[in-house]
Amino acid sequence: MVSLPEPLRRLKPSRRIRHVIYYFTGLVMLILFYTVAYNYAMARVEGVEQSIFASFEFVIQTMTTTGYGQDSDIWSHPMMFLFVAMIQISGIATGFFTLRLIIIPLFTGAEINLDDRLSSKNGHVIICEYRRDSAVLLDELRGLGIDYVLISSSRENAEALSNRGYAVIDGSPQEAETFERASIDTARAVITDAGDANVNTILTVRSARPDIDLIALTDDSSMTDILRDVGADTVLSPHGVLGHRLAEKAVASFSSELRDTIEIGGDTKLMELPVSDSSELVGRKIRETRVRERTGATIVGAWIDGELQLPPSPDAVVRPNTVLLVSGKESALKELSEFTRPPRAFTEHERFVLVGLGEVGHAARTVIQEAGGRVVTVDIEDRPEVDVVGDGGSREVLREAGIEDAGAIIIGVPDDSVALLATVLAQSLNPEIEVLVRVSDADTTQKAFTAGADYVLSVPRVSARMVAKEIRGEDVLAPASQVRLVRVPATPLTGSTLMESGIYEQTGCRVIAIEDGEGQTVAVDPQWQFAGDERITIVGSDEAVQRFLKRFDVTPTEMS
Repeated sequence: MVSLPEPLRRLKPSRRIRHVIYYFTGLVMLILFYTVAYNYAMARVEGVEQSIFASFEFVIQTMTTTGYGQDSDIWSHPMMFLFVAMIQISGIATGFFTLRLIIIPLFTGAEINLDDRLSSKNGHVIICEYRRDSAVLLDELRGLGIDYVLISSSRENAEALSNRGYAVIDGSPQEAETFERASIDTARAVITDAGDANVNTILTVRSARPDIDLIALTDDSSMTDILRDVGADTVLSPHGVLGHRLAEKAVASFSSELRDTIEIGGDTKLMELPVSDSSELVGRKIRETRVRERTGATIVGAWIDGELQLPPSPDAVVRPNTVLLVSGKESALKELSEFTRPPRAFTEHERFVLVGLGEVGHAARTVIQEAGGRVVTVDIEDRPEVDVVGDGGSREVLREAGIEDAGAIIIGVPDDSVALLATVLAQSLNPEIEVLVRVSDADTTQKAFTAGADYVLSVPRVSARMVAKEIRGEDVLAPASQVRLVRVPATPLTGSTLMESGIYEQTGCRVIAIEDGEGQTVAVDPQWQFAGDERITIVGSDEAVQRFLKRFDVTPTEMS
């Protein structure tokens, strides 16, 4: 059976709307039948010729119980009385059905069956109990043109998301019937993020459909092998990836080696460089930094006051919490890093304060210790690996952890309010410290920058990128970064030059690398004419990359 293209499938009305359409269609047909039948009966049975419109008026009056007295003295045959009585009864029944099906759900708070709001599904993704800001992932999938159904065990949460236009049903993902309601027979994959119930959910999915692709998300990396053993095809641990990235950024601030670069082709690399308070670039306009002339590196973008600029305005002023996105050869990036963050070697007195020892904290602690740094851990739970027991949002606790002479602080607590408070306190106690923050709400990212953070990663954003990579095969070069890097085929650009393509103007993305048909990386030249067999690397915000993929209808390539 040939399935409709995605855009056409999205035009299909929901089940509830279809029922309403069927209902009104049937009602119209019933009225027309009564009109014709009454007109015929009046002519043949009672011998009265009248226009079809007069018969239509009679039927409407009778079904709505607004009157029918003008014809009552004409009827003499018993069949006419029975026929009119049938019209009256069906009119009353229609009124009750209209009230229950349309009026009550529309104008009262009567409970609505969320299943009725779903459009027909085919080739979709079923998401179970997503706990990392569902709207971020659902917007991501919708932006990429991926159909989905979210299952939530919370009726309140499901109804709130459904009212915002998302495809959501309520139900337990530990019951096969719930997956049947989500059309698992025609789904392409299932994503489960049910925490302790992941194992139960996976077993339920496998019993309902053994061959479906199943992706599990977990906050406990030690569960990876267990989840695979019970049936998960892929296990993702966003918190671990995020913690690893934050630690890499922290260590890179005090190392002469470039530890956190991203290969984008040939000997060209991309790097995010936070600008420290003591950097000579602070206070200068981008044009005045002369980065390219002095180092050979290119400033691709910049986070200035928490806003991503691609490319940055030449008149934008570099501030202490600015993060530069730069590309170039390793030697050029290393030279530039000396201007942004004068490297310091690890010493026995160098310390990193780590607030929150969950999955994020454990991953960060491992990276720092492997690099030779000293970690002081802070957590509210008293455990053997915790050095200071207390609230990371307390001035006294941070002082006890040695914040005043620490080189960097990684804040990995799940509570964003505590994370923001710890950021402000850390900056007030040690203005020179590097502050790297994990946030649980994507909307908190801007607040964290305003509070003084040097580097911020959002759990929902990182998770959504990792899921998109698995579902769509998206070639995400660095899912845990403040920008999104994707490698895509240049097929839609065949015959046009880079300048003529309008990629930046139409989507806000920038092309930072071009790989020709032979796999060789070539210079990013505005006059490069695409033959169609190239691959390009684009950079942008999550929303900009979604616009690019939708505008050019590109399917990202797999990593080679």
